[in-house]
Amino acid sequence: MAAKAVLITGASSGFGRVAALRFREAGWRVAATMKHTDEWKEAETDDLLVLRLNVEDVQSIKNAIDRTIERFGKIDCVVNNAGRGMFSVFEATPMEAARALFETNVFGVLQVTQAVLPHFRSNGGGRLINVSSGAGIVSEPLMSIYGATKYAVEGFTESLAYECASQNISVKLIEPGLVQGTNFIQKAFENSKAARVPPSYQSFVDQAQAMYKKPSPLQRATESNVAEAIVAAAMDTSDQLRHLVGSDAEMLAHMRWETSEVQYRAWARSKYAPNTN
Repeated sequence: MAAKAVLITGASSGFGRVAALRFREAGWRVAATMKHTDEWKEAETDDLLVLRLNVEDVQSIKNAIDRTIERFGKIDCVVNNAGRGMFSVFEATPMEAARALFETNVFGVLQVTQAVLPHFRSNGGGRLINVSSGAGIVSEPLMSIYGATKYAVEGFTESLAYECASQNISVKLIEPGLVQGTNFIQKAFENSKAARVPPSYQSFVDQAQAMYKKPSPLQRATESNVAEAIVAAAMDTSDQLRHLVGSDAEMLAHMRWETSEVQYRAWARSKYAPNTN
């Protein structure tokens, strides 16, 4: 039996890159796709195909899917990993910046998914894995837009899972918290440079930035932990939808889903409300 094939978006760095390597170690054939293929430094091999795929470009999505099928015969799993972060004060966030984030984080997922589902159906099944975030469980300060994109992915994926089950297509969500050893926070703040902070918000923004940058009392996941969760989800035959990664993600899920609204709001205020003293 031929090894299974997986297509991963956003594979040039971070979770996507490590997941591509982990899939290969597990015996999968891998199509590592990214917006700029020169960011992938290793040579292609029989079990590794490096392709350009911009999730905002429907034709590039179709081309990458077609080339993967041509090379490996079929696609057994797609990992929607490509995405960007943004931390900003909503009042000062240009709508074009908000729309751009939705184009990548939400419509990118929708476009890749819609493009591959007919192939899965023709094969009698498949596996779709969407990489979300703890911000799709609890939207923290300065994450109004980013959190909205991840909440959208969460709602879309849960509904899609019911539809796809009728076609023998399994759908999974990966929900990492903040991941140690990455520059996500730095990049997220850089992506919001167009949103100038109104002076009256500056104290709150400073407090929020300090909160994100200080060491966490909880054990944060690593890129390897997230990649291993992605590979495990690809092989999971249960109907489990959500796969939490990191103690902080587990804590967010517990507070949001396993406590009352009164308890949750008290906890959230103590954690996120600005210090006005």
